[in-house]
Amino acid sequence: MKVGVISDTHGLLRPEAITALEGCEAILHAGDIGSQDIVDQLSAIAPLHIVRGNNDQDAEWAKNIADHLRFDIEGWQTLLVHDIADVPALLDDSVKLVVTGHSHKPLIDWRGDTLYLNPGSAGRRGVSSCR
Repeated sequence: MKVGVISDTHGLLRPEAITALEGCEAILHAGDIGSQDIVDQLSAIAPLHIVRGNNDQDAEWAKNIADHLRFDIEGWQTLLVHDIADVPALLDDSVKLVVTGHSHKPLIDWRGDTLYLNPGSAGRRGVSSCR
């Protein structure tokens, strides 16, 4: 299963990000989305798991978007949350993947049996390369 991971678009979905996400069977967006238009564009590509970031908190369009989600991807119990500081210090042992954003710094780090992933920023406030 090909899963696209993106974060911190801040209202801008770059063409190279769209190209990288094409063919995904699911997309995870770790917050600071920026607008309903981004949600609509990503939803047109693949089913979307999405959380609000600190810059989305007061937006009317984002009022029904959760602050965190927990779900299963191909047997991987996944926690999706914007800020790594909001990840509980003692995660339930069943969580195997934690996806965050906020820092704009890419991260791939195994902590025990749990993979922590931050794709970096894909939007206006600095861009890590789309992969």
